[in-house]
Amino acid sequence: MSGTIDLSTIIFLVIAVLIFLRLRSVLGKRTGNEKPPYDPYSAQQAGGAARDKVVPLPGTEQQQGGHRESASEDQLQEMVRDYAPKGSPLAEKLAAIMRADRSFDLRHFIEGANTAYEMVVTAFAAGNTATLKELLSPEVYQSFVSAIEERERAGETVDFKFVGIDKTEIADANLVNGEAQITVKFVSEFITVTRDKEGRIIEGDPKEIQEVTDHWTFSRDVGASDPNWVLIATETES
Repeated sequence: MSGTIDLSTIIFLVIAVLIFLRLRSVLGKRTGNEKPPYDPYSAQQAGGAARDKVVPLPGTEQQQGGHRESASEDQLQEMVRDYAPKGSPLAEKLAAIMRADRSFDLRHFIEGANTAYEMVVTAFAAGNTATLKELLSPEVYQSFVSAIEERERAGETVDFKFVGIDKTEIADANLVNGEAQITVKFVSEFITVTRDKEGRIIEGDPKEIQEVTDHWTFSRDVGASDPNWVLIATETES
């Protein structure tokens, strides 16, 4: 997370505002001032500060020793078969991204996504703004900081344990005007308790494991020499 951050260890931790909303519902109280979710296509057009902070992904030239050779359609389908049913729309979308970006590696992408997810939610629960600053876009970082500061002003503390990720899967993918977008579904488990300044539990249960399902959408310009991706949108299943 400091120094060299690559996607097989930490990945695209530029978090969009909706994860803030989800984390507030899981790790602390909502304030009533939450922002609406990002739309990945409008976020793509907006660009700017949300893309200032990015983290290298796996499957790049630096990690894989260069671009893979051109692959046939059957070979591409074989590469994506563990992530999408053969011949499905999702398989074709992933294949299109792999055609456009021959450095892209799905296995490393998923490995990095899992690590990223755990690091972000853990840092937020701990109020670790130094870690979050390295990983988040300026706009989203400020949202996290505001939530942490509100918690501190109220004298609230969060006891948090990341139990694990039960399932990670690619939910969708698109290639829009040279912009690759991949949505990852995470099903994870936390134990989290929020206490007031007197130490009384006001939310959560120290003996209860909560299951949370989140969707994070990552984006990259496949024509750019920079191999980095950014997280441009999130949403949570009810």
